[in-house]
Amino acid sequence: MPDETHAPERRSWVESANEPGCDFPIQNLPLGVFRTRDEARLRLGAAIGKFILPIAEWLPGETLNVYCALSATERRDLRRTLSDALTAGAAQRELIAQSEAEMLLPCAIGDYTDFYASIHHATNVGRMFRPDNPLLPNYKHVPIAYHGRASSIVPSGTSVWRPLGQLGEGRFGASAELDYELEVGFFAGPGNALGEPIAISRAEEHIAGFCLLNDWSARDIQRWEYQPLGPFLAKNFATSISPWMITLEALEPFRTEPAPHETAPLGYLRPAQSAFDIQLEVFLKTPRLGEAVRLSETTFRHMYWTPAQMVAHHASNGCNLRAGDLIASGTVSGPEKQNRGCLLELTWRGNEPLELPSGETRRFLEDGDEVTLTGHCARDGFVRIGFGECRGVVLPARAD
Repeated sequence: MPDETHAPERRSWVESANEPGCDFPIQNLPLGVFRTRDEARLRLGAAIGKFILPIAEWLPGETLNVYCALSATERRDLRRTLSDALTAGAAQRELIAQSEAEMLLPCAIGDYTDFYASIHHATNVGRMFRPDNPLLPNYKHVPIAYHGRASSIVPSGTSVWRPLGQLGEGRFGASAELDYELEVGFFAGPGNALGEPIAISRAEEHIAGFCLLNDWSARDIQRWEYQPLGPFLAKNFATSISPWMITLEALEPFRTEPAPHETAPLGYLRPAQSAFDIQLEVFLKTPRLGEAVRLSETTFRHMYWTPAQMVAHHASNGCNLRAGDLIASGTVSGPEKQNRGCLLELTWRGNEPLELPSGETRRFLEDGDEVTLTGHCARDGFVRIGFGECRGVVLPARAD
């Protein structure tokens, strides 16, 4: 439930945090890992307006794994402490300008799982390959996921090399069908012991915070390799995430009803708990475009499976989640064409190329293209909070 930290009248002594449309007002207070240009040490901080508040006196360490390991009560208490320290009238403290800081991955990510939780995305992709039977029989019963590669997760701003791979029988080379995927990621909280499931009623205690996530995908490599065991080299070459962890507590005012299910989930997945109304956008900038253009917009509330259901299912067999593990939602798409969360859908497998203001067309990403994901939450009676951005530029393939 929202509390005093979400009150719209609460203002900060950091003036830039009070500006309308600011991503990081005092009602947000996302956490991240940074270092300044003149020092090598890593520091933990909270974003406030255009600045970062170092938080070592309340939370020691060099990664947010220590935060993820806290109980839900301890995380809420820390949020109140930081909010009080930044509220107008409190003693002013050291701040670091975000423009002077390099943002790093929020956590040392031990494991990474990517779900397939958008029924709109699953249906669209299914129609391309199985027009008479787009959704496989299990989709409405079980949250589908694959185990991703933690070592190739990179922070926003890191360039991505076009991957090489097998493109069909006897063919190896650079992917010609490189794509982005608009996703929401979330970090595991304290976790569970091996062999102990997490009940759905407690699942949100094991969600520490959220980020934006781009699951870069080589569709031609994927098409050749994915059967019978699913994605591998088509996706593990890079995954980009935004650097600020938006805490679960910051999202309290933006809970919404989960998507309806025609087929009732099994008991361990009920009740679904809350969905979250996170507005998402994708922007593309090419070397010839003066300004980025918006390709799509959608909302996280469209997802068929909720974060709590993903966590409960992930641990239902006794799989042990650990503090700082990353879980992704899968591509976030909606019911309309402008809600589609990847180029595979937007161009319908490349058959309907996008026309750009520069006169260019795009079926898939070309070298030099820059993809930026953004997100925010807004609701009457509460202050808008932002997620920042998740950005990456495509570089040419390296020589094999």
